Amino acid sequence: MRAWLVMTLPILTVLAASPVMAQGPSGATGTGPVSAITETPCTPARTFPDDWPALCHYRDANRAIEPNPRAVLIGDSITEFWLPTAPALFADSIVDRGISGQISPQMVARFYQDVVRLHPRVVHIMAGTNDIAGNGGPSSAEDYTNAILAMVDMAHANNIAVVLGSILPAGAFGWRPGYRPAAQIVAFNDWLRNLAQQRGLVYADYHSAMADAAGAMKPGLSSDGVHPNAAGYAVMEPIARAAIAEAEKSGPMLQVKR
Repeated sequence: MRAWLVMTLPILTVLAASPVMAQGPSGATGTGPVSAITETPCTPARTFPDDWPALCHYRDANRAIEPNPRAVLIGDSITEFWLPTAPALFADSIVDRGISGQISPQMVARFYQDVVRLHPRVVHIMAGTNDIAGNGGPSSAEDYTNAILAMVDMAHANNIAVVLGSILPAGAFGWRPGYRPAAQIVAFNDWLRNLAQQRGLVYADYHSAMADAAGAMKPGLSSDGVHPNAAGYAVMEPIARAAIAEAEKSGPMLQVKR
């Protein structure tokens, strides 16, 4: 599985940059009579590992959405739970595309379907908690950075401005007794902040607003120390709104040598 990921991430990035792959609405990519291809239906039985990226999760919702939303938020459970817990952010043509438990390479695999084909002005990417927790099996910092870069490159190729959301603070993961992730979260956030500066992206710093002195979630912002409650999302919402507005003004990222 890991070798497959290493091979696939750069391939996905190249495909996303292709003029053929980056065109308009469903069925209008200039690739031939795609409507003649029989679609395998999404059913409750078609779950992981049959649908590893969870493409079924938002397939029907994507077809029903109003075109050209202001922003799409892609992420894991922290993003997915935002809509039902604090829906006010999503009343202004902002779309939630979080899926609980996902690691960043899974987001790469669904990024074209769940972000690019919706043609938003801005994408807000927030990933890393599950990568750090090892929820997808063995992983490395390089796997994570490759995945973030792949999503950034796909957004760039399709004229979508990018907000990089920081990984939220956590002093422990209840499902991994004895593991203390605070220092690794800080290291990944430093990398995200530096990437944003280098590539002309917007960095949404939730961590600084929500972390205590030890790098754990501040009391009252979460029921489990990882997922925000209503009070936690109340802290995040103005940061997200400001970041999306800034990204709209700045437009797509700068072209820089890497």
